[in-house]
Amino acid sequence: MSYVAPDRIVDAAISAGVSRAEQPVSQMVVRGILAGAILACATTVAFTASIQTGLPIVGALIFPVGFVIIVLLGTELVTGNFALIPLAVLEGRTSTALMLKNFFFVIVGHLIGCALYLLLYVAVITKMGTESSDPMIAQIIAVAEGKTLGYAALGGSGLALVFIKAVLCNWMVTLGAVLALSSASVSGKIMAMWLPVTMFFSLGFEHAVVNMFVIPAGMLLGADVSLAEWWGWNQLPVLAGNFLGGVALTGALFYFSHRRRITRQTLVTTAQPPVGELTSDAAREPAQTFSR
Repeated sequence: MSYVAPDRIVDAAISAGVSRAEQPVSQMVVRGILAGAILACATTVAFTASIQTGLPIVGALIFPVGFVIIVLLGTELVTGNFALIPLAVLEGRTSTALMLKNFFFVIVGHLIGCALYLLLYVAVITKMGTESSDPMIAQIIAVAEGKTLGYAALGGSGLALVFIKAVLCNWMVTLGAVLALSSASVSGKIMAMWLPVTMFFSLGFEHAVVNMFVIPAGMLLGADVSLAEWWGWNQLPVLAGNFLGGVALTGALFYFSHRRRITRQTLVTTAQPPVGELTSDAAREPAQTFSR
């Protein structure tokens, strides 16, 4: 499966982080829209499989299809960027300002993509607002309330709990993003990505982009959740936890497991297009040789 050694994965991850940070804002938003809609669709497929089989693990096994599509199409998932772009900042290959700009505009794209899909999906499961018997309606409402009111009922402990679940979630998700660089073949990438994403979904951890769909969808379907409860008890702490999990548990630990020290040297290349013009495929191939 054209295995790529871990030290070359580090190089590839840094190059991908540079490319993502320096792409045009329009691409950040459009790619964020696509990723948000795709992940929202994968979430509904996973919920449907869980309901039909009565086995939540079946939904967890299916859910990674969304992550695979996102990565192979070269769209933008902010939770993956939480691990990749900080590595490029660490090596001085891009700036903190560009990193934060990417996070902001990709999140905007996710919100738009999730909103577009949830409007269409709610129209489908309610038969244009004429029915409320579809079991997915009760499922989405229950999940939305559990992800907000469930934590609110615990007070400060609830905030700590949702934050911890978000940290653990993005440890797994970013492992998937990094493992996608461990093979040069499509089949190898898919197999490598599938494993950690299945793990996070089966364990019920908190993923910011999934919640950008499921909580507002639940609110639209009748969940007793306010905008303040959505953002205060879930979305903001989950984004913070996802960032910490990505940058610390995957990005930093993986980097220093294969680097003795921070390498702040320039990538050695022949004539190449500006980083912002790299194609998504190029961003995901193993990086060129670094001077050490």
